[in-house]
Amino acid sequence: MEPAPYAKQPWKAVYLTFKFLLIILSLPVWAVTFLFTRPRPTWSWAQSIVIAFLRAVGNIPNAVGALSFPDYRAISPAPDAEGVWIDGVPHLITAELKVWSAVANVTPARIPGYWYAKKGFPRKPTSPIEPGQRVFLFIHGGAFTQLSAHPTSITSTLTWNLVELSDTAPHALSVEYRRSSTSPLPERHPFPAALLDVLAAYDYLVNIMGYDPCNIIVAGDSAGANIALAMTRYLVENKGTADVALPSAPGHLLLASPWGDPSNSHAIPGSATLTNDADILYSCYTGREYPSYHGLAYLGPFGLGMAYCNRYVSPASLSPFVQARFEGFPRTFIIAGGAERLLDQIRTLRDKMVKDMGANQVRYYEGTDAIHDFVIFPLYPGRFDAFKAIQEWLA
Repeated sequence: MEPAPYAKQPWKAVYLTFKFLLIILSLPVWAVTFLFTRPRPTWSWAQSIVIAFLRAVGNIPNAVGALSFPDYRAISPAPDAEGVWIDGVPHLITAELKVWSAVANVTPARIPGYWYAKKGFPRKPTSPIEPGQRVFLFIHGGAFTQLSAHPTSITSTLTWNLVELSDTAPHALSVEYRRSSTSPLPERHPFPAALLDVLAAYDYLVNIMGYDPCNIIVAGDSAGANIALAMTRYLVENKGTADVALPSAPGHLLLASPWGDPSNSHAIPGSATLTNDADILYSCYTGREYPSYHGLAYLGPFGLGMAYCNRYVSPASLSPFVQARFEGFPRTFIIAGGAERLLDQIRTLRDKMVKDMGANQVRYYEGTDAIHDFVIFPLYPGRFDAFKAIQEWLA
């Protein structure tokens, strides 16, 4: 199916109406079916229904294009978080990033961010930052095209949980990077727009707020983890560059279900890409129905070929043209779901990082029969164990 075939009205309204009616009618069918058989033997009846619902809803953006709420171009009021504007950093662009920005006609922009705080702490950290105080820089998922840093977005559950793990890291800045879109919607903000925005947020933490880079924990889920890897790579590879004064790389990297291979290189017989069909991700992301609207939007003028040859876009790719090395990367914690479609590419990423960094620098946690990005769903089984492992890693 062509990506986003129902992006324009009236077909969008027709499709959404049909889709939601179909989901409602499917609920009793799922309820009866899962009494007798379930996608995974370890899944409960209720869990199977919830995952079927998430799967049905999850493919809607690939049919209608990006969903535009919350508005990522403005600071929306939030009673439990504090918005802040972050200026672009044109003075920090060099090397390949300068070339890619010119090709994509992308320039630095002023973007919003949201401060999250542990219960009992002020919503925004106060300057000067105390020595040894750590902070999360959170980069939300959403396939590069949707969701938000705002507290109303589903991925904010991960941010809230992270700030509760330690008194030495009681705050998180969630960055509202520019989301990509493409035809039949307006073509906007392809790679490397999000990378420029996250770089600006990182610089804000270091040079405006005053955090020591070694005390910054860069965290991201799904596509956000891809951007986290790209930003970290940029800082590592361009360390000491004469023409720009880049901050040092972060002290920690936390990747939840990272989408590290937007190419289709893992779609081989017997792979999780092709066999984990019960996951909430459809095969358009990487599989039989590839490519997705989201990947096309993110790659923009570079096209799908860039996903097969660029270490910033596809660091986990199996393509021999992707020479992604990880020397100099910080301590890393990787989370995967045992039932997710991206499982094999996440394991590939883990293996590449271990090879270059050493096993003692990479911690890997795989949730048994867990779906993609399971840590963002509040009641998902095994979620607490994952956060316990993160807490131990941070200690």
